[in-house]
Amino acid sequence: MSLPRRALVTAAAALAAALTLAACGSSSDASADLAAPAQGSTAPNGTTVNLTAKQNRVTTPKVDALAALVPEEIRKRGKLTVADSLGTTPPLDFYADDDKTVIGVDPDIASLIGNVLGLDIEFNPVSWENIFVGLDSGKYDVGVSNITVTEARKEKYDFATYRLDILGFEAKKGSGWKVAGPKDIAGRTVAVSSGTNQEKLLVAWNEENVRNGLKPADIKYFQNASDYYLALASGRIDLYVGPNPMAAFHAVQSGDTEVIGTYSGGGADVLGKIGATTKKDNGLVKALNGALNEVIKNGTYAQVLKRWGLDAEAVPTSEINPVGLPKT
Repeated sequence: MSLPRRALVTAAAALAAALTLAACGSSSDASADLAAPAQGSTAPNGTTVNLTAKQNRVTTPKVDALAALVPEEIRKRGKLTVADSLGTTPPLDFYADDDKTVIGVDPDIASLIGNVLGLDIEFNPVSWENIFVGLDSGKYDVGVSNITVTEARKEKYDFATYRLDILGFEAKKGSGWKVAGPKDIAGRTVAVSSGTNQEKLLVAWNEENVRNGLKPADIKYFQNASDYYLALASGRIDLYVGPNPMAAFHAVQSGDTEVIGTYSGGGADVLGKIGATTKKDNGLVKALNGALNEVIKNGTYAQVLKRWGLDAEAVPTSEINPVGLPKT
């Protein structure tokens, strides 16, 4: 069910405190492509991130009772086809220093699911829209790519949640302002990716600001991550809004930016959640949910989140199709 605004504000404040970034002597080039963080990178929680192809991923044993929940076609195949992003969103999903091995928190979570279900994992890095095209056609079994649960998506897909959906507001370090709600972006120049829930949030905030007699934010769009950060470094934009894991990770890498606020990806009334996503009613979601709850219970899930500096975005349990971002 929907959470009251006060509860959401409290949750966001706690997350913001947990993800406060210490100053870090790193590259001064804020335009550096997110796909290529520096060797020996540090996550927001101080953990040194392994960027090599030899990931030594956290593993967990197979659970026969949960493996039996997998649809027969997939069991016989022995492989789970996973759609993930194109590999440019650290620490969520990106390429190792060999430029071909997919690493990040989402691949690690997918690998744990495969372990529990006794399935090999085949990663398929594709563009955002092609994740859903592939799920619709049956080309891919599941999308594990920072996909937010929304009421609209639930009409076509089933979700097994595995992380909180927290948005991060990233600005140049020392900017002296914070973002907690709509009024804080009034009149500012804000960048966001088109077609995302972050964009929907900004549009809704602009509408609220106009109703309250405030200036709307000037929303800007760019082609890729490096363009956003070049614009931020040069002062062409005041703020970039994206998934908080990306923002927090980049802020540590660059040393020139900071996260000046966080917000639920579900908006003011729903605590946003990220889910492993599969075609509706294809029989797979119970196995995904069971596998995720197994790794939450046995502690390997927590190890993976800590490995990528995302401890504060853990969920206590995996849910099937919880209340999502409302339709607009």
